[in-house]
Amino acid sequence: MSKPALRNLVEDHAEESYRHVVGSFTSFCGCDTCHADVLVYALNRLPPRYVVGLEGRVVSDINLEKDQNRAAIDVAVMEGIRKVALAPRCGRKA
Repeated sequence: MSKPALRNLVEDHAEESYRHVVGSFTSFCGCDTCHADVLVYALNRLPPRYVVGLEGRVVSDINLEKDQNRAAIDVAVMEGIRKVALAPRCGRKA
């Protein structure tokens, strides 16, 4: 018997936020390592929203699209970009 797939929807929304805001940070590296580090930074500061199945996903997606939740995710991602840009692990000079 297979286990139902668990999904943290905040991860999807943080990824979407990253794609939306990263262009505003023209000096940010944006390589795969820096990208992943930004998401790790943001996700460790945001409450997770785990779901199983379509019904749970729809309800949680609607909640995460509210302005207050969207703003919290955007802020966490932007803070992550700033922090990672100060000391990128990829070796690029800050």
